[in-house]
Amino acid sequence: MSACLVYITARDSEEAAGIGRDLVTKRLAACANVHGPIVSIFRWEGDIQEDEESVLIAKTTDDKVEALTTRVLEIHSYDCPCVVALPIASGHLEFLDWIAAETIG
Repeated sequence: MSACLVYITARDSEEAAGIGRDLVTKRLAACANVHGPIVSIFRWEGDIQEDEESVLIAKTTDDKVEALTTRVLEIHSYDCPCVVALPIASGHLEFLDWIAAETIG
């Protein structure tokens, strides 16, 4: 089982924290960090947009990514939220084991 980080953007820190809390409660993530505000520049429906957002980084295992993504899509306010998983190549083994232990269930 490999650990990964899931990068998620949200409309603000309140939404990001709510999503993070939900994911940790349901053991889809061991931990969630909220960062922000950030400025996001993107094309949406043919127009260039620039908005403040917050970033949620969820620490989980690769076998939980699909369920985590499904849950985020259920509770997120965006029509097409950014939810991308990034593998963790290496790190503090005790911490990586903790991620695995906290996402069992």
